[in-house]
Amino acid sequence: MEAFIVANMAPLMFGALVIFLLLGYPVAFALAANGMVFGLIGIEYGLLKPELLQALPQRVFGIMQNDTLLAIPFFTFMGLILERSGMAEDLLDTIGQLFGPVRGGLAYAVIFVGALLAATTGVVAASVISMGLISLPIMLRYGYDKKLATGVIAASGTLAQIIPPSLVLIIMADQLGRSVGDMYAGALIPGLVLTGMYVGYVFLTATFKPDAAPALPPEARSLRGAALGRRVLVSLVPPLVLIFLVLGTIFIGVATPTEGGAMGASGAIILALINRRLDWKLVRQALDQTAKLSCFVLFILIGSTVFGLVFRAVNGDLWVEHLLTALPGGEVGFLIVVNILMFALAFFLDFFELAFILVPLLGPVAEKLGIDLIWFGVLLGVNMQTSFMHPPFGFALFYLRSVAPPDIRTTHIYWGAVPFVCIQIIMVALLIAFPGLVSVEKHKVDNSAPVQIEMPAVDYGAPAGDGGYAPPSYDYQPAPPPEPAKP
Repeated sequence: MEAFIVANMAPLMFGALVIFLLLGYPVAFALAANGMVFGLIGIEYGLLKPELLQALPQRVFGIMQNDTLLAIPFFTFMGLILERSGMAEDLLDTIGQLFGPVRGGLAYAVIFVGALLAATTGVVAASVISMGLISLPIMLRYGYDKKLATGVIAASGTLAQIIPPSLVLIIMADQLGRSVGDMYAGALIPGLVLTGMYVGYVFLTATFKPDAAPALPPEARSLRGAALGRRVLVSLVPPLVLIFLVLGTIFIGVATPTEGGAMGASGAIILALINRRLDWKLVRQALDQTAKLSCFVLFILIGSTVFGLVFRAVNGDLWVEHLLTALPGGEVGFLIVVNILMFALAFFLDFFELAFILVPLLGPVAEKLGIDLIWFGVLLGVNMQTSFMHPPFGFALFYLRSVAPPDIRTTHIYWGAVPFVCIQIIMVALLIAFPGLVSVEKHKVDNSAPVQIEMPAVDYGAPAGDGGYAPPSYDYQPAPPPEPAKP
């Protein structure tokens, strides 16, 4: 039994984590407990040294010193302030009037405003709740199909997942060891293409099912001509300025993502002041929610660090690498299996959990196969976007259910989400077929003075006879200590 556990420590550890997650234990505690328990088992069986666990405090302090992660509370606070500042309400009202004479005009307005909110807030919950409260009753009042109305609101809210400044892209860049600015630049075109695909679906629905997405009646169009033009200008300029303040400064290299997030949070406060909606209650609510989300992310990261330290010490990374590089089809086979795995796990885990558990294991394998990690991160980001839309556990569906009118049934929301989940799957296929959609920054590397380091030969082990993975053995022995001088 002891030999079996030692030879199969990595798969046993991963399997135990899956069982804990399926039983409903909090992810952060499941990760940390798994790492500690298997670390103690490894020490007991002589597979690991006790000194391994002494590295944990330094790892935790390293997380606390990570400047990149500061962008998460900044962008979260910015999104929560904007949600309550009235910007979403003004945008939906104005853009709805602009597209009102067109079939499906309100649905187009929801998608357009969802993209703008994604580019200013980066928070899915804020976008879905805002548009659900404001636009869903209006769409139902003017005869929109319930499934189309709920689906387009939920899907447009999830654009905050892939359009910068997305929180998941920050986590993805950190876990893959890449620049957040490069990840943002790479995700911009796929985010816009996905927005266009949503618009195309609404256009086809309005064309072939006109009753599902009617135009606004004349009496509902209160703004016309110059008045509408002034309203559009007043409503669009502030968010566009804020987008440039956040993303423009990051893309042109003036600010880091953390500094861009700080400027965005300051701009959100200014917008709330201009709209005369900034008070102590609003600030306190935003700070409270920001602290909760930031602690949630931090504890998952600490738990994944504990798990990752022990998992790598028992050669878990090599086990995963051998498992995935042995797949038929090479790079294409790897991408297909990884995307199917992500899509399936998104039924049960949210994007933070997927990013912290799987991405650190998949990134080194992808890099060894020659896959650019910026492109790989964007691809996984689009795939994990479906985690918000999956019936029955999608968080965007829960957010919308919490603010939907009583005549909207849960089945309406679920069936409304299905076409948009299919669109997201098509987007994943497009990224694999046309990798040029992701703008990858090629940094120049100076190779003029290569340095060669001779390393001792290392045997990474061989597959054990029972299908497990044997621990590594080293070909060298430490030099014996010098003999004490004779008196």
